[in-house]
Amino acid sequence: MSSKLKVLQVIPKLGYGGAETGCYDLAHYLHEQDAKSYIVTSGGPLLKYIDRKKVKLIRLPVQSKNPILIFLNSIILTIIILFSGINIVHARSRAPAWSCLIACKITRRKFVTTFHGTYNFNSSIKKFYNSVMVKSDLIIAGSNFIFSHINENYSNYLNENQKLLTIFRGINLEYFDSSKIKSEAENNLMTEWKIDQTLSFYQKKIILFPGRITSWKGHEMFIESLNIFKQKNPDKLFFAIILGSDQGRKIYKKKIQRLIEQYRLIKDILFIDNCEKMPLAYKIANIVINCSIEPEAFGRVAVEAQAMKKVIVASDIGGSKETIIDNKTGFLFKAGDPIALSDKLAHIFELDETTLKSMAIEGRKNVIKKFNVEKMCFSTYSEYIKLIS
Repeated sequence: MSSKLKVLQVIPKLGYGGAETGCYDLAHYLHEQDAKSYIVTSGGPLLKYIDRKKVKLIRLPVQSKNPILIFLNSIILTIIILFSGINIVHARSRAPAWSCLIACKITRRKFVTTFHGTYNFNSSIKKFYNSVMVKSDLIIAGSNFIFSHINENYSNYLNENQKLLTIFRGINLEYFDSSKIKSEAENNLMTEWKIDQTLSFYQKKIILFPGRITSWKGHEMFIESLNIFKQKNPDKLFFAIILGSDQGRKIYKKKIQRLIEQYRLIKDILFIDNCEKMPLAYKIANIVINCSIEPEAFGRVAVEAQAMKKVIVASDIGGSKETIIDNKTGFLFKAGDPIALSDKLAHIFELDETTLKSMAIEGRKNVIKKFNVEKMCFSTYSEYIKLIS
């Protein structure tokens, strides 16, 4: 059956986000299962890592929300589906999903969607636009939180002929493995980022906050919590790294920088736009923060940090509640509360080496058991087989 399987995944852009890496991983996994694998995308930095012998890559402007382009893309996708003998079309975002829906209706192919986010809506029109993600034969939720969100907000679009299930996102455990990173690479990165290496782990902790710079990720609250922490614990030294692009949000980034100046934290916080080798960034950190003030659909940072055997502190909302076992593999704090985050940081600073190592081991075990990429790919592949059977 697998030799007959031909899957076309459609995604706006292949960057380094969870949806994009999931698409990339699944595409190569399908080849290993003797299935034909295709990706349609507009571009992105992850393209250079695709093995063109295993995955057929097609460039189309599927990132566009322009109705005319969406329709034109659907016509081109129809031709690709018929010409290549595609069985299953898997859309991973709303705009390309509309093109895929039309193409699948014309060609009578199976349609799959992965609901990657909560997709805000403040009008019936926007909600209808979002609803394309639940118009497929198979709807995959990336977490139980998203599964519940779909049922609560889009139940009137669902019917008994569809299948809705949760398949947790997975990460590559060979890539996110702290034992494979050499100390030389750590030293080089710390030198590049001009981080003081003269102080030991117990003298000064590095706090890493990965994620694009946008208001809902909680950057203002994070800085407020660091100010509170420093005022309450003047003897506990830290150095915070805000790792992520502002993606054009220059005004918001300046607002954050002014807040840092106001709290006199300029020497304590470093901004880094991007890091292609995220495992290395995790490796040099002592504590990893995910303090979103709105629910994360999954919380990839929390999973990556645990895989890298790092202490993770995250808001107690959304996917993080599923990926972190509180007080065992990491810590949850009240979302949006800078005092609560400050208190968690103070608690971590007091933990002994044995406790930290135990938490690190449990964190990686948790990811191996629930969130490894092989499990995600196998579960998705199995559902594909059921669909065409």
